[in-house]
Amino acid sequence: MTTIKSDIIIIGGGLTGLAIAYFLKKKNLKINILEARPRLGGRIFTKYNENTTSQEMGATWLGRKHKDLIDLLKKLNIGVFEQKLGERAIYEPISTSPHQLVTLPPNNDPSFRIQGGSSSLIRALANELDEEHIFTNQIVQSIRKEGEELTVLTKTDCFKSSIVISTLPPNLLMKTIKISPVLPHNLQDIAATTHTWMGESIKVGLTYKTPFWKDKYSSGTIVSNIGPIPEMYDHSNYEETGFGLKGFLNGSYFSLTKEQRLEMVLKQLQKYFGEQVRDFVSYEETVWRKEPFTFVNYNTHILPHQNNGHSIYRKGYLDGTFFVAGSETADQFPGYMDGAVRSAKYIAELF
Repeated sequence: MTTIKSDIIIIGGGLTGLAIAYFLKKKNLKINILEARPRLGGRIFTKYNENTTSQEMGATWLGRKHKDLIDLLKKLNIGVFEQKLGERAIYEPISTSPHQLVTLPPNNDPSFRIQGGSSSLIRALANELDEEHIFTNQIVQSIRKEGEELTVLTKTDCFKSSIVISTLPPNLLMKTIKISPVLPHNLQDIAATTHTWMGESIKVGLTYKTPFWKDKYSSGTIVSNIGPIPEMYDHSNYEETGFGLKGFLNGSYFSLTKEQRLEMVLKQLQKYFGEQVRDFVSYEETVWRKEPFTFVNYNTHILPHQNNGHSIYRKGYLDGTFFVAGSETADQFPGYMDGAVRSAKYIAELF
């Protein structure tokens, strides 16, 4: 087993982990990033298709209030564009009545998407870092503190440093990594009852050759109280050269097959748009509950955003050598991309 030493180990190569390393770049510290997946990005996951628009299977939208994320995007010269809702929406209030085309009120606080897909932010951050210090396919199994040094064991390698920062969802951290000495019980309890952002979500997206939903008497904005898709939006690219619809599927359908979920999606869209919905270019989905490096089951019922932003995450542990970061831990906008960046800035300022 190879032993690799550094000043800081960051567990998780998602937005928080990469942003921490980016913010610490000028501190002359040797930082190793360990990512369990073969790809970087974590819950930022853009699926690209050469023939049409990309599809966001993870984090997608930001708003003007997300100042830390916007500032980071500007530093990396990455643009954003407004999410198009249109003047109307398809609204399905109850199962006993047909869907309606309703007029949307003026939107004074629009959402935005990242040009080139959310993963362009991940690529830009990774390009700012030394490739030799980013390790993928590294599934962390244990963290052990002995004296002034921490040892992080993965399935294949041994990493040593004086500081370890976890950016994993807190519940995932507690359930999958053995930590010695044991962390305080109050931290363990809060972490085990912290909601994992995206954990129960199913993202679905379809691409098409033409944006038929942009017809005068139609819409790409869909809101349904019946489902199985409660929300769906136009997902055409910034250049308007690729066209798609992207939304959420009810999370209770995680146990179905991909083919079964696709048929459910098509049947619902067929009510609004007719048979043309079946002439799609590509179908993409991500069932986040089935992503083992994002989600593990809770011990009890957890509410959305429960314990997100809890003050217990703004402390150092194991004598100030171990820190818990990530979107769920941010003091503002936890569970969003801005929360991930805010958490990264907070941690970076400690060193």
